[in-house]
Amino acid sequence: MGFALWIDRERAWARGTQEYRAMGVAVIAATDLFRPRDFRTSNRAPGLGSAGYEGLFASVGDLNRHLLARRRPWPQPPRARAGKSAAGSRTARLS
Repeated sequence: MGFALWIDRERAWARGTQEYRAMGVAVIAATDLFRPRDFRTSNRAPGLGSAGYEGLFASVGDLNRHLLARRRPWPQPPRARAGKSAAGSRTARLS
């Protein structure tokens, strides 16, 4: 098996071959993951030299791991310090 992957802002395309037979092309949202049933011979992929080409992958699982790695982690809220807050410790020293 082999898969070529292209990604733009909104879509991801994968063109797959299985033992030298074309599986077809899958087009999904760039935020989604590929499934084997997404591949259709009627879809068209961009050319290998076109913008957005990400490379060749060995399986659908490899494609999905690449898509997951591209996602940005959500920003974490600041963590509260353990123990007393800074304001609480100042008022304790003043009294």
